[in-house]
Amino acid sequence: MAAELLLAISLSLLFFPFSSSSFSSIFISCGSSSSVNVANDNPPRTFTPDGKFLISSSNSKTNSFSSSSVAPLYSTARLFTSVSSYSFDVDVNAFYILRLHFFPFNSTFKARFDVSALNRYLLLSSFSPSTPSKPDVKEFLLWVEKSPLLVTFSPSPNNLAFINALELISSPPNLINGSKPTYITASGSSQEDNFAPQAMETVYRVNVGGPLITPANDTLWRTWESDDNQFLFNKNLSVEKRTTGQIEYPTEEGLTDVIAPEMVYSTARKMNFEPVSGMANPIFNITWSFNVPPGFQYFVRMHFCDFWITSQTNFYFEVYLGEFIAHKDLNPGNMTSWRTMIPFYFDFVVDAPSSGPLNVSIGPAANSVPPDAFLNGLEIIKLSNSHLSLAGEFGIYDSGAGSHGGHHFLSILLPSFLGGVVLLIFLLFVLQLCLRRRRSKQNLVEEQKDTTNASWFHYNAGAGAASLVFRTSSKSTTDQTPKSSASPRLNLGLQISYSEVIFATNNFDEKLVIGAGGFGKVYKGVLSDGTKVAVKRGVPGSRQGYPEFQTEIVVLSRIRHRYLVSLIGYCEEHSEMILVYEYMEKGTLNSYLYGSNLPCLSWKQRLEICICAAKGLHYLHTGYSQSIIHRDVKSTNILLGENFEAKVSDFGLSRLGPSYGETHVSTGLKGTFGYFDPEYFKILKLTEKSDVYSFGVVLFEVLCARPAIFDHVNLAEFALHWVKKDQLEKIVDQRLAGKINENSLRKFSETATKCLADYGTDRPSIGDVLWNLEYALQLQVSGLLREPFEDSGIVDESEAAFVASVGRMPSATNEGDEEAEAEAEAAWTYESETTTSMVFSQLVKGEGR
Repeated sequence: MAAELLLAISLSLLFFPFSSSSFSSIFISCGSSSSVNVANDNPPRTFTPDGKFLISSSNSKTNSFSSSSVAPLYSTARLFTSVSSYSFDVDVNAFYILRLHFFPFNSTFKARFDVSALNRYLLLSSFSPSTPSKPDVKEFLLWVEKSPLLVTFSPSPNNLAFINALELISSPPNLINGSKPTYITASGSSQEDNFAPQAMETVYRVNVGGPLITPANDTLWRTWESDDNQFLFNKNLSVEKRTTGQIEYPTEEGLTDVIAPEMVYSTARKMNFEPVSGMANPIFNITWSFNVPPGFQYFVRMHFCDFWITSQTNFYFEVYLGEFIAHKDLNPGNMTSWRTMIPFYFDFVVDAPSSGPLNVSIGPAANSVPPDAFLNGLEIIKLSNSHLSLAGEFGIYDSGAGSHGGHHFLSILLPSFLGGVVLLIFLLFVLQLCLRRRRSKQNLVEEQKDTTNASWFHYNAGAGAASLVFRTSSKSTTDQTPKSSASPRLNLGLQISYSEVIFATNNFDEKLVIGAGGFGKVYKGVLSDGTKVAVKRGVPGSRQGYPEFQTEIVVLSRIRHRYLVSLIGYCEEHSEMILVYEYMEKGTLNSYLYGSNLPCLSWKQRLEICICAAKGLHYLHTGYSQSIIHRDVKSTNILLGENFEAKVSDFGLSRLGPSYGETHVSTGLKGTFGYFDPEYFKILKLTEKSDVYSFGVVLFEVLCARPAIFDHVNLAEFALHWVKKDQLEKIVDQRLAGKINENSLRKFSETATKCLADYGTDRPSIGDVLWNLEYALQLQVSGLLREPFEDSGIVDESEAAFVASVGRMPSATNEGDEEAEAEAEAAWTYESETTTSMVFSQLVKGEGR
C-alpha cells in the first residue's frame, strides 16, 4: 500500500507540468547573519544569508536597523562603497528571473549606483531608491549563456550602493521561451518565431478588474497591481466582472498558473454602456495608460478568460496598442472552442511612443453581438536595446557599470576630451561654411543651366506600397512657386549637412522642442543664412519609419503649393533621418482648438483655415495626372503661419491614388485612429474619398473644439448623433455661442456630415467640399454685414460679379501636356494669391449650389 501511494505521488509530480517544483530558486537576505522565513507565501520562501555568494566585497559592509513597521526581510542591508558582485552557479542557455529588493533608510541617503549582470547587461543606471514607505522591487528576466551569473553593484563617485534582498529563479520553459509575439509597427504587424531578447525588465503587471495580488498568491511570487484607482483613462466606461468558478487551465497547451494565477483569470473589466445609453450605436474603447521610458520596445502580454458568455455568438472585439491595431476581430470562442472558464493570452511587441504614455485599448468590432470587450490581466515588460541596456541609450561599458571603477577615470578625462572635440568641430564648421558660400554662386549658375524639361523620379515605398512616380519640369517647380511659400534655399539642393542641422538646433537643444510624433521630435531652428525652420528628427539610430522618411522627401521634392508645407532639405548622415521644413509660427490647428491656453479662433478664422487646408488637399488629389492620397489628414497635420494661413503637412504616409481605370488602391492600414475612413479600415479600400472622410472629422473638430477621440467616444459618431437630432448647437464650441451665422453653420455642418458618409461613393470630392466651405464663409461675412431682416445668403452685385468672373479652379493636367500643366500651375498660383475672404467659388444666386 505504501509503495502504491509513493508511486502515485511520483506520477502526479511527473505529469503536473511546470509546478513550483520544476524550477530552481535562490533567495538571499542581504547583510543578514541568519535566515528569514516568509511563511505566508505559497509555496513558502526562506531567505538565507548572502555571505557565500559575495565576491569583490572587501569594501562591503552590513547595516541593520529595527522598526516594528518594517518586515524582517528589510531590517538588514548590504552596503557597498566600491564595485562588488554576487556570484551564482546556474544552468546555461536559459532565462532567469532576477528580483532586487531595495528599502532605503538613514544610511542610504547617499546611495546612487549602477547594477549590471554577467558583465554585459546594464540593468540600472544612477539608481537611487527614494521611497521609504514601501520596498522598491525591480524584476528582470535575463538570458544566461555562461555560468556563474554575476550581479554587480557599482557606486557612483562619492556615493554608495546597497541591497536588502535578492531572488534568482529559473524561468519555467513556457513562460517566455516559447513566445511568438506579434510585432506592432507603423508599417503593419508581423509575427517572428525567433523571439530571443537578451534582457527584460517588468514595468507593469496588472490584475485588470480585480484586487491586488501579493506574492503569497502567485506561483512565481509575483505582485499584480489593481487597475481600480490607476491606469484607467475613464473608469466610468467600464465595469468589473468576477467569478467564483474553477478556472480550467489548458495544460496540454502549456498554459498553467505559472503564466498567471487563478485570481487574474477570475476577474475582468468589460464595457459599461450606461453613461452613453442615450446614444445610438455608441462606439468607445476602454483604455489604460502607462508611463513608459521612450526609446525602448515593450513586450505586452494580455490575458483573457471568458466566464459569462455561454453561447456561440458573433462576439468580436479589437485590441489596440498606442495608435495601432494589435488584434482585429478577436473572438474568445474561437480560442476556447466556445467553452467558458478557459484562459488564453496574446503576446505583442510594440515601440514606446516618442512622447506621452503607452495606451492599451479594447473596443467592440463593427456588428459584434453583443457589442462588448473585456480584459483580465496585462503585463508590460521592457526589452533591452542594441547596447544590451535597460537604462538608456548606452551599455555597460559606455556607462562604466562593469569597468570596476573605470568611470572614475573617465569622469576626469572625458570633459577635456569632449572640449577638444567640440573645438575641432567648430573649426571644421567654420571652414565648411566658408567653402559653401564660395560655391553657392557656382551652384546657382549650374542649376540655371539645367535643360532637363522632364524627368522621372522612382521610389519603391516598401512591401505592399506602390512606387511613387512624378513627372515635372524644373521650371514648374521653381519659377512658378508662389513667393510666400518658396524658400531661398530650395535652389541650393535638398541635402543639408549634419553639422548645419546641429548648428540650427543648438545640438538638438531640448528647449527648442516644439512638438513630437510617431516619427520623432520637432525642433525650432535657424539655419546659418538666417532662415527659420522646423527640424523633424527621427529616433536616432532607428530604421523604423525609413519608408515614411523617403516618401516625405519624394512627395515634397516634386510638388509645390501655397497650402502645402515646403520641404527645405533633409539629412541622412550619421544614421540620422532628419527633415527640415519651413517654419510655421503658430504651430498646429489642434493646439488652437483645445488643450492649450491659446487665444480662441473666430468662426471666420476657422473657416479660412479649413478652406486653405482643403485647397492643399485638392491640389494633391488633382494637381497631377495621378492623384496623391495623404492618408493622415488630421488637425495636428494642419499647421498655421504668422497670419493663421493654414498648410497641410506630414506626407510620410502618402501614396499614389488609383491608376486610370481603377477604383481604389488596396493597401495596408495606416493613419490615426479617429480619422480612419470606415471602408479603408474594414476592407483596406483606399481612395481620395478616404482623405475626405478624415477631413470631415477635422471639420467637426473645428466646430466642436473636441479631439477625434475624447472620453473614449468617437467624435464622428458623436457629432452625427446630434446632427440627426437637429441639435447641433449643443456640441458647438461654447466660445463661439451667438457668433456664428445660422446659414453658415448649416452649410458647414451639411458639408462635414456628407464627408462622413459610410461609403466613399456617397461623399463629395474635396473640390466640392472646398466650394461649400467658401460658400459658408461668404454666408458668415455677408450675414454679419447686413440687417437682420435681409437674407444672409445674398451678396451685393459687385461681389457676385467678381465671384462669377473667377469661376472654378482648373482640373488636373494630362501627362505630357507641358503647356497645359504650366497654365494650370499659373492658375493655381493666381487663385492662391487672391484674398480668401473675397473669393467664393460657389455662386450664391439661383444657379448656385
